[in-house]
Amino acid sequence: MEGLTTIKQRFEIIGNDPKLNRSLEKAMRVAPTDISVLVTGESGVGKETIPKIIHQLSHRKHANYIAVNCGAIPEGTIDSELFGHEKGAFTGATNTRKGYFEVADGGTIFLDEVGELPLTTQVRLLRVLENGEFIKVGSSSVQKTNVRIVAATNMKMQQAVQKGKFREDLYYRLSTIELNLPPLRERENDIHLLFRKFASDFAQKYRMPTIRLEEEAVHLLTHYRFPGNIRQLRNIAEQISVVEESRSINVEKLSQYLPNYDNLPAVIEKERTSESDLSNDRDMIYKVLFEMRKEINDLKKLTLDLIKNENKQQVKEEHLQLIEKIRGTDSSEEFKPDNNVALFQIQQPKPTKNQGAYDYIEAIEEDETLSLHEKEIEMIRKSLERNQNKRKLAAKELGISERTLYRKIKQYDL
Repeated sequence: MEGLTTIKQRFEIIGNDPKLNRSLEKAMRVAPTDISVLVTGESGVGKETIPKIIHQLSHRKHANYIAVNCGAIPEGTIDSELFGHEKGAFTGATNTRKGYFEVADGGTIFLDEVGELPLTTQVRLLRVLENGEFIKVGSSSVQKTNVRIVAATNMKMQQAVQKGKFREDLYYRLSTIELNLPPLRERENDIHLLFRKFASDFAQKYRMPTIRLEEEAVHLLTHYRFPGNIRQLRNIAEQISVVEESRSINVEKLSQYLPNYDNLPAVIEKERTSESDLSNDRDMIYKVLFEMRKEINDLKKLTLDLIKNENKQQVKEEHLQLIEKIRGTDSSEEFKPDNNVALFQIQQPKPTKNQGAYDYIEAIEEDETLSLHEKEIEMIRKSLERNQNKRKLAAKELGISERTLYRKIKQYDL
């Protein structure tokens, strides 16, 4: 059997990610058998390569290999496409037609996006998997076929089964061996290798010098989430190769080709992942809001205490820690109401009962939205100081990605 390195070279697979290697090794071991294989993974991860490897390493390699995109065939004609039809079976059926399972007899058939199959077609496919039998549309004769089925999907099949969109018995028949390809964002060390390969290919295709990424651009590229995975990375490499005149690409140029998703005023970019995955920026802005709300509520209480309590020295001792937190003053600095007029100025003459407190609280609330932007900058600056300007540690503390932190540092010129 060929080695893993040889297989990668033969099928032009770039990368050394352990999860990728594990899936390739499983594909190589299962290839000589006739076991059905289900390839799973997000759209754009390269699932179509696995069935080619399995076919070429099997005893069926000299027979037909047919790839079928189940999601691209209309529901009304998919049975005819897969199993064939007899003349006159339906309007427009002027001739008898062979289906893919008949044409691929003795070989391998790859059913891409198998999760999109209608339930009626799933029943027919199950029969093929169980005993190799199928019936053409409009026929009553049972035919035999000897095919190896490899299927692929980006759908979460167990959820589809629970919702009644996919037959459970068919799922277990297809997934005798299940191979999962990791998304590109989990293959951080492979991203630049893939980009360089694509850049070299497009340089040859368009007869131009190969583009190169500067160091900061490489860092940005390897920390991008790539919702479109390898397909998106290849597209980006082609765009830059054709559009950019300079062959050296800096971080500013590269960022123009990475899609942005804006949702909040204080957010520069929201990276689209799954429905349940909140953006890093939103997490951070919520933290800012919660912290500010707590401080505002404490200030309201303190203000009411100052108005109601004649002994201001007692109030000072109780709330000195809060005052220092809000103003950023040193703990040794003596608290003087005159020096804290912005926080504790009470209108003269002495206000009527409760009125002064409510007026002051309204003033605090008006100022709350104005300081949100500054509060975010302050949180980032202090986190960087605490972590000796190590972005990775600061990003982890703030609950955001390192790439998001990098953008905000550039935005706020920190």
